[in-house]
Amino acid sequence: MDWKAAIETNRQALKRVLVGLVAMAGIIGGGADRTATLPRHLHRAVLRLLRPAEAAARRLVIVAARGLVVTLPPARLRKPKVLAGPQTGQASPRKAGHGFQLFDPLPRSRRPRRSSRSGVPRICFPGLREPFPVPRPPSADDLLDAGRLTLRLTALASALDDLPRQARRFARWRVTRDAAATQSMGHEPAGAKNISRQPGRIRRVWPLRPGRPPGARSRPTHEVHDILETVHGLAAWAMERHDTS
Repeated sequence: MDWKAAIETNRQALKRVLVGLVAMAGIIGGGADRTATLPRHLHRAVLRLLRPAEAAARRLVIVAARGLVVTLPPARLRKPKVLAGPQTGQASPRKAGHGFQLFDPLPRSRRPRRSSRSGVPRICFPGLREPFPVPRPPSADDLLDAGRLTLRLTALASALDDLPRQARRFARWRVTRDAAATQSMGHEPAGAKNISRQPGRIRRVWPLRPGRPPGARSRPTHEVHDILETVHGLAAWAMERHDTS
C-alpha cells in the first residue's frame, strides 16, 4: 500500500472540507479576522462538520506517525511556576484551544438531565407578586460566541498544513506512553483501556475513543464522513501494527 499517497489524498480532501467550513463561518484570511458571533443555526451547522473533520485529522496524524522513531530528551526537574503581576482572567491561546488536540474526547458516562422550558415553577401569591416569567425558547437566529469555534478551525488548518510536526508530537507521546507502561507493574496491551489511573493523575494510553469516532454517521451525508471512515480504518491498523510489533 502506498501510505504517502493515501495520506496526501486524505489531507487534501480535509483541506477542501476546511475551506468550506471557513466560508460557512465567514472567517476571512484563514482565521486572521475572527468572527465574534454566529447565528445559532450556522454555529451548529459548522460544528456538526468540524467534529468529524477534527477526528479525521487526528487519525491522519496517527497514520503519518507510522514507523516514525523519535528520541526523547533527558527528563528535567520542573520548577514551580511563579505568577507575576495581576491576573487578567484570560486564558492563553493554547489553553483556550488553539493547539490541535491529538486525542479524541472520551464519551461522557452520564448526560445531565435538561429541564424543560415549560417546566419552570410558577408559584406566586395573588396580589403580592407576579408569576415568574418563563424564559424565551432558543431561536435559530440567536447569536452565539464563535471565538472558540474559530480557534478550533485555526488549529485544524495549522495541523493540516504541517502534518509532519503533528506526527512527531504523536510519536513522542507514544514513546512516553510505552516507557511508562514498561516501568509500571502488570504491563497490559496499550489498546486494552483508554486511560491509566495513577495516584493524583489520569494518563491516556489509547488516543482513539472506543466505538464510533466523534461525528461519524452510519449514513454519510457529507464528504467528511467518508474521509473519516477511511482514515479511521487506516489509523486503527497503524496502531495495532505498532503495539503488536
